[in-house]
Amino acid sequence: MNFFQAIFLGLVQALTEYLPVSSSAHIRIIGDLMLGSDPGAAFTAIIQIGTELAVILYFRRDIIRILGAWFGSLFGREGKDFRSRMGAHNRDTQMGWFIILGTMPILIAGVLFKHVIETSLRNLWITVTVLALFGVLLWVVDARARQIKTMEEMTWKDALVFGIGQMLALIPGVSRSGGTITFGRAMGYTREAAVRVSFLMAIPAVFGAGILEAVSAVKDVAAGDAGMFPGWGATIAATIVAFIVGYVVIIGFLKFVSTFSYKAFAIYRIALAVIVALLLICGVISPLEVTAA
Repeated sequence: MNFFQAIFLGLVQALTEYLPVSSSAHIRIIGDLMLGSDPGAAFTAIIQIGTELAVILYFRRDIIRILGAWFGSLFGREGKDFRSRMGAHNRDTQMGWFIILGTMPILIAGVLFKHVIETSLRNLWITVTVLALFGVLLWVVDARARQIKTMEEMTWKDALVFGIGQMLALIPGVSRSGGTITFGRAMGYTREAAVRVSFLMAIPAVFGAGILEAVSAVKDVAAGDAGMFPGWGATIAATIVAFIVGYVVIIGFLKFVSTFSYKAFAIYRIALAVIVALLLICGVISPLEVTAA
């Protein structure tokens, strides 16, 4: 992978990360078409940091408020009871705990199934299947579910369900935003509330994965086993592109979901699945390039 190919993949990452269409699937598919091989989980995870930095910038006021309330509940004045420390009287404190709870499923699954996630689950036939499956699921759920719940009405159970939706995004093709949004809409959350929860809940998970993969990439480069990794200069440049373009996409996406349904994204997912399936059948791309270590 050369510098310009890495930049292009950073652009793809920015355009698809927040939409319910699976950025990891697009990186996997376009990487195979452009490079003849999977760009790899390490490169994918690192450039995702760029798009998450855009999320932090956009939601900085919410994040500062939530962190302030959460840390205040833990280290504030003495005498606070357990319920207060868990946010019983402060929604921002409670949201902090909800984000932590929602991060647990993807964290646990990511650690337990790391090798499978980075190898077998990157099979493009799996990607095709879940692209189509979750496209239909998003379409049906969004069309039938009520829009009555806001972030202010979130419960511990809801946070865990959101987290399970995010966990499924470990499979390329599901989409982190697609999983959380679909599960959120199924619980009756408004489209905008589901998107906002998706963005906030992704921050610790994506940053954690990106840092771990960066450390792993450093070790691989030092050992002379970098594979498709393009080098740190190209990877950092791609991450910067993902950050800048990603910020613009966030603004547009939030405006879109406040007015329109997710039907267009569902149709796109299904159409993409059909196109990739045809490319696989015709031998233009191969289903799995990453081999087990």
